[in-house]
Amino acid sequence: MDWNRMDEYLQIAVDKAVFFLPRIVAAGVILWIGFKIVRKIVDLTKLALTKAGFSETIRPFLSSTVGIILKGAVLFIIASVIGADLTGLFAILAAAAFAIGMALQGSLGNFASGILLLTLKPYKVGDWIQLEDKFGRVQEIGIFSTDVLTPGNKILIIPNSKITDTVVTNYSEKGMIRLELMVSMPYAESFPKVKSIIEEALFPISKILNDPQVEIGINTFDSHSIELLVRPYVLPDDFWEVTFDAYAAIKKAFNNNNISVAYSEGIEIGAIGE
Repeated sequence: MDWNRMDEYLQIAVDKAVFFLPRIVAAGVILWIGFKIVRKIVDLTKLALTKAGFSETIRPFLSSTVGIILKGAVLFIIASVIGADLTGLFAILAAAAFAIGMALQGSLGNFASGILLLTLKPYKVGDWIQLEDKFGRVQEIGIFSTDVLTPGNKILIIPNSKITDTVVTNYSEKGMIRLELMVSMPYAESFPKVKSIIEEALFPISKILNDPQVEIGINTFDSHSIELLVRPYVLPDDFWEVTFDAYAAIKKAFNNNNISVAYSEGIEIGAIGE
């Protein structure tokens, strides 16, 4: 056994330990103190965002982003203290970021769209919205997607990029929504008479708003009947309840006033349910 070579290796190990041990201790201290400072800054950021009036949706995202950036800065300081080659580290991180960006183009698009939605606020949690043929109440606005609860009690998870690229109708923005009910009237009946009957039928429905008033007008002329458009105003949460109640009330009023509408199949809606 070459004891001289062994002594040489041992001396190299001792020299390395003497060189790195203080740096490792310093790195540990920086890590512990740095992360404590980061947590404090994140807490202060949350408090500042709350006082500034930022919504509950965007506050966690912004505070988390601040935390990630600051923790990254602490780790870079530690790498510098240990003596790591930061140039090589930056090159590796840049290559990794490029590869991840190429793999997650769709997700990054959703992320950017989420930032726009949280900043511009075209709708908020609790609003009733329509996106193409999808209608429901906003449950959650996330960074990558928006959750919408449909009247059928289904959760739609809609990518944010789709929302920013499509026309979105916000029914809750003005605090009320206008229903559009289609009602058929026989040609033999007088429009003022039928209009009065419909108004009386809708009057007891307490969830129909008095201002603006219910609008009733002739919409189209069918081969067997005149199509009326009945437009009451309601709160967004009462949309479906009032829709069903209004149709039921109009049907009952037509029955009571012997108003029936004949169709080509020979069915009269006034006779159903008598």
